[in-house]
Formats: sequence, structure tokens, C-alpha cells
Amino acid sequence: MAAVTADGATATAREAGTTSETELPLIEDPSRVRPKDARELSRQFFDRLAVLEEGTHEYQYARNTLIEMNLSLVRYAASRFRGRGDSMEDIVQVGTIGLIKAIDRFELTREVEFTSFAVPYIVGEIKRFFRDTSWAVHVPRRLQEARVELAKATEELRTRLGRAPTTAELSHLMSLPEAEVIEARKAANCYNSSSLDAALTSDNGSHGESVLADFIGEDDRSLELVEDLHSLAPLVAELDERERRIIHLRFVEERTQAEIGELLGISQMHVSRLISRIIKRLRAGLLDPSVA
Repeated sequence: MAAVTADGATATAREAGTTSETELPLIEDPSRVRPKDARELSRQFFDRLAVLEEGTHEYQYARNTLIEMNLSLVRYAASRFRGRGDSMEDIVQVGTIGLIKAIDRFELTREVEFTSFAVPYIVGEIKRFFRDTSWAVHVPRRLQEARVELAKATEELRTRLGRAPTTAELSHLMSLPEAEVIEARKAANCYNSSSLDAALTSDNGSHGESVLADFIGEDDRSLELVEDLHSLAPLVAELDERERRIIHLRFVEERTQAEIGELLGISQMHVSRLISRIIKRLRAGLLDPSVA
């Protein structure tokens, strides 16, 4: 492969001593190729990529070079999203995914410039990133879109009426049922979140020692029993009638072993052995379902 540097990138493959039908020019640093030069070189690489076998070294070289040469498209598209609060590096990485998809799907027979084909892929990937990650809690897309429309309608009516609009007024303007307006309002609360460790500010502006978590409840250890009970139910159902009755008498009615023995006509020691055996079986089923 003949070498083509960034400064001499305008040289065609033939001028570099090669032809697009047989061999690709070797570009030492594709990321430094000027955008104008990248257009011509990209055509040569796409032309060769179409006939190369996927997975070969030359195929990977052509594909990787196309990605690096066209990263300027990603940086251009990403610059439109400055000020959104996300790292520019993250946005460029996401946009690069769109660039790769465009390269894998582009064909010279489309008779369009690759830049025109690739930019919508790049922008679409970035927008999808913001749509899926900008919300503190993921909500359906229709509710995300409804939140935007709700904000516009609220501002319009607030300006027109000089007060906060009612649900009915918003419903009429947005041509949506009131129930959907209420749902959109609830969804809007998911857009931003506060840390449970955030210090709360008092009315006089001073920061106290309390944090948000102190006021929104606490761990309820009894909730852990819910999952255990759901897991235990099918195991109990597999017991025979007498075993289920013993479990019910002991752990629901809280009868003593002596009382259970009198009811069943067996000794207290026999009741003790039965309970131990049943509990062992249930425990084994919870820890390893294949045992049950």
C-alpha cells in the first residue's frame, strides 16, 4: 500500500501508485485528513469496501479508516448539542455509533454524498441518547413527547390568562382527554430527580443537617417477606394435606406442639419430628428449586 499523509491526502489512489480496484492507499493518520479531502478518499474506500470480504484485514482497514476520516462529521453534529449538560466526549461517542451504522449501510449506488447520508444517522443516535438518558426515570416515549406539548400549552395559557391554567383548559388546547393531561403532568415529575443525600435548606436560607431521605420513609424489613412468601407458596402446595394442616396449626394459628398432637392423635415428639422434616424440605426448595 502506498502512503498518503494528511497533508497530501488530496492525492488519488492512482497518483499514490495504486488503483481502487486492486489496493487502497495507506493513510498514516486518518483523523487528520481534512473534511474536503475525506470526501474523495471516502469514495475510494467505499468502492473497495464493496468488494472486500468481511472479516479480512483489508476490510477492517478500509472500514476503520472510513470511521476515523469522517469523525469530523460527528464533531460537527455533536456541537449542535452543546449546553445540554452532558459531556461532549459522551455525545461524540454516541454520535460515532451513528457514523458506524451509516458506513455499514452506505452504498455508492445511492448517488448521494456520504456526508448527506451519514449526518441524519449521527444526529438520530445523539437524539436517541438524550431521549433515553435525560429522564431521571424512564417513561414511555409518548409521555415524553406529551410533557413537551404540556409545557408549551401551559406557557401559552399562562400568558393569555394571567394565571395557571386548569386541567380542563389544557385538555381543550391540547385536544387530549383530561386523564392524559394528568398523566403527562405526573410523567413530567420524572424528568429531574434529587439526591436522597441532598441537604435540605430551611426557610431562612440556612442549610440544616437533615437530608431528603430523612423525610420520605425508611426501610421496611417486613417487605422482604413478600418475596419469600411468593416463593414458598408453590412449595407448601406440594405438601400433603396433613403436612399443610400441621404448618397451618403451628405457624398460622400458633398452636403448641402438644396441642397439635392432641388434635392429630399423635405424640408431641412425633409432631416435632414432622415439623422439622417439613421445614427442612421447604428450606431446601427455597435454596435450590431443583430439590423440591
